[in-house]
Amino acid sequence: MTDTTTLDLGPQARIVARLAAGVPDVRLADPTPCPEYAVSDILGHLAGLAVAFRDAARKDMGPTTDTAPDPAAFSLPAGWREELPRVLGELAEAWRDPAAWTGMTRAGGVDLPGDIAGAVANDELVIHGWDLARATGQEYAPDQDALRSSHAFLLAAAEEEDRGGGIFGPVVPVPDTAPLLDRAVGLSGRDPGWVPPTTP
Repeated sequence: MTDTTTLDLGPQARIVARLAAGVPDVRLADPTPCPEYAVSDILGHLAGLAVAFRDAARKDMGPTTDTAPDPAAFSLPAGWREELPRVLGELAEAWRDPAAWTGMTRAGGVDLPGDIAGAVANDELVIHGWDLARATGQEYAPDQDALRSSHAFLLAAAEEEDRGGGIFGPVVPVPDTAPLLDRAVGLSGRDPGWVPPTTP
């Protein structure tokens, strides 16, 4: 995996915040590339992971870092339109501390090295940013440093698992000549060609 210790999560966090701001209330129940997850679930998950990985960067262990993610708890918090950009900003700021990338930390109830936790946080922002954009018909151009880091992380994870499954599901084969974003999306277990189902 490429070195992530100098990666700034700020640009990608701001992109995700802009995508979230572009979601009208009428689209919250729409389907996403994640089976069984609606747009509101993705937004709720982003809010929760931003807090969890913020605290993981700070080595502030407690309920936010000790609890495994529960898809049933992906409900949007009250005031999410104000809260989500705030916690995304706090996440990015926490990972600007070089100490966040060193030693051990915990996220989702799992102990892991700081640099791996930072790579996971970045990957979540890149891939769920794509989920959100694709589900709501928004243009998506991820931060290129974040995208390269996400692709390297997902590729290493797939190779370790003998390509039997990606971080989010079985790897979807994508040509080596495809854009880097499509290749990262495929490694995450998503079909880069996914589009929302048409309404009859």
